[in-house]
Formats: sequence, C-alpha cells, structure tokens
Amino acid sequence: MNDFQATADRVEIEALRGEFADAVMMRDRPRLASLFTPDGALRMPDIPAEQVGREEIRAGGERLQKQWDFFVQTTHPGTILLDGDTATGRAYIQELVRTLDGYQGLNYAIYHDRYQRTAEGWKFAERVYEVRYLDTSPLAGTAPHAAQGAGTDRADATATPAPAASFADPASAEQLDRVAAALRANGFAAEILDDAAAARVRVKDLIPEGAGVFTGASETLRLSGIDEDINTGDRYDAIRPRVLDIDRATGADEIRRLVASPDFVVNSVAAVTETGSLVLASGSGSQFPANAGGAAHVVWIVGAQKVVPDLSTALRRVEEHALPLENARAQAVYGMPSAVNRLLIVNAEPRPGRCTVLLLREAIGY
Repeated sequence: MNDFQATADRVEIEALRGEFADAVMMRDRPRLASLFTPDGALRMPDIPAEQVGREEIRAGGERLQKQWDFFVQTTHPGTILLDGDTATGRAYIQELVRTLDGYQGLNYAIYHDRYQRTAEGWKFAERVYEVRYLDTSPLAGTAPHAAQGAGTDRADATATPAPAASFADPASAEQLDRVAAALRANGFAAEILDDAAAARVRVKDLIPEGAGVFTGASETLRLSGIDEDINTGDRYDAIRPRVLDIDRATGADEIRRLVASPDFVVNSVAAVTETGSLVLASGSGSQFPANAGGAAHVVWIVGAQKVVPDLSTALRRVEEHALPLENARAQAVYGMPSAVNRLLIVNAEPRPGRCTVLLLREAIGY
C-alpha cells in the first residue's frame, strides 16, 4: 500500500468515526446502522447491550435513545492500524447523559474498533464500548426545549430542573416489605415481584380474557410491554384503541363514559408511601374516575424507585421528579409542556379484592 492510499484510508476511517458520533447526537438511527457492515456488531457490555446486524443496531439505538432526556457525546481521535482491506483502531469519548427515569452521569470511555473496506467505503465490522470512568453525581445542567409557539417565553421552556437523584433510587427489600404490609392493612392486595417481566406475566393472570381494560398513560406500562399486551391483539376488549378512534369534537361524552367505568384499569402511580397510600398525578384528570372507584378492578404496577416515607415526600416527588421527566417527554412528543393540574390520593380501599398493587424490585418508569 502506498503512502497516499494509507493516508486516504486513515482520513476515511476518521470520517466514519465522526459520522457515528453525529448520527448518535442527531438520533438518526438508520444512518447509524448504515455505518456498519451488514453483519457488523455494536457491543456495550457495561450497559449491557449488544446488537448484531444493521436492523438490530437501528432498533437498539431507538430503544436507548427513547430513554434520553439529553445526551452529549464527544469523540477524540485514537489509533488506526491498517492491514489491507481491514483495520483496527480505538476512539476515545466523553459523554454526558440524563435519562427519563432519572439516571444521570458523566463518563469517559473507549471504542475498540474493527473496520472493513467495502464497495461503499470503510465500515465498522465491530465496535466494543468500554467505560473507563463513570460519575453518576447529579448533573447541574438541563436540556433546552423549544419555545411553545409565538409569544412563549423561552426562559420558561428551558427551566426544567434536574430530577432529585434520591427519587430515582430503588427502595430496599425492607422498605418494599413495609409498603406491602401497609397496603394490605389499608385494604389493597399487594405483591412484590422481581421485575417488569414478572409483572407482565402477572397482569395476564389477573385479567380474564375478554375483559374491558383501560390502560392509563404510563411510561411504566409502555416500557414493560404491558401496554402493548393489552392494547394490541384480541385477548381483551381494549378501551384505549376504541377511544383513539372516536372524534373528540363529537364523541367527548362517549369517551368519558368508556374510560370512567371499565372492568379493569391498569396503570402506575407517581408515588407510594410506606404508610400505604398511593398518589397519581395528571394534567387532565381523565384517568382518575376509573382509578378512584369507577373501574370494577384496578391493577397498579409500581417501580421500586417510587417508594417514599410519607405523603408530603410523595407530593415533593411528583413536583421535583415526575413532572420534569413528563414535561420533557411532552415537549418532545406533543410540542407542549406538561402540568400537574390534578392529584389523586388513594389512602385505602373499602372494597376487598378491587385493587391490586404489584410492587417491583426494579426501577421502571418515572
């Protein structure tokens, strides 16, 4: 290989690495996947995650990026060792991240790379991500969000505070036991499960086929797959898809009746106290009638990070933790901010067997 070809190869590989960082930052999953050979692999054992092939890399990038509140990656040049139509190398990166479930951190890492010359130019045959330094201290900064239309004060749109780190930490086994005992004393059925996968199975056990089921707007349900289980297929009489098909201008009364008194409502909560109370927050309050008493049965799935000592701390968690995360999601999805316009506090259940709380040992959702 002559010196000119070697220089050209190094420039193209460096451009490939820069293109990767840009695709990640711009959340361009198809472009990210196209930077790999058809059977290329992206391995991240510290996350952990591993994707092999362009479709897995695209889908895996989508799953990860949906969890971000913000993410910044800076790539620094590293070594490149050429060997004909293949090469190896390393790139050094710095990252800042905060996810929608409250995780945040600064890390320095290395990509260990293998490259392959193809008809389309140099591509990644493999990238292996190795973290060398990690700091999960709360980040002081925020991600600016776009102003919400003419006349909107941009300072208001960018004023989302960082969530309190303590509200993202999973409860201990002892705390979960105390919560479960308090809930049972207050008339709720309470079960402690390992994770969202176990809750997904348990929900199918609790709800008979053909039942009318309304699912609340919940990241816990979405991330666990429970929302998809209920609202797709023909196992249940799913109410949310029916509601989405109704014209809101002419069918408001029909929507109100459908969501107010289903056979089952499945939802999550913003907080659960060690004294056995549950707190739900909403912008519209449309989910509250079913949860409060309208539904014949209620199933709440609650991540371990939602456990708090008492009601005053629960209300702080809503304002300081859940609202900023939901606000970021609403800004990204709907182009408008969220708000806590209504609160529902459920202290006890007088109808035995109506309410089941599935407490998870893992953190999930807000």
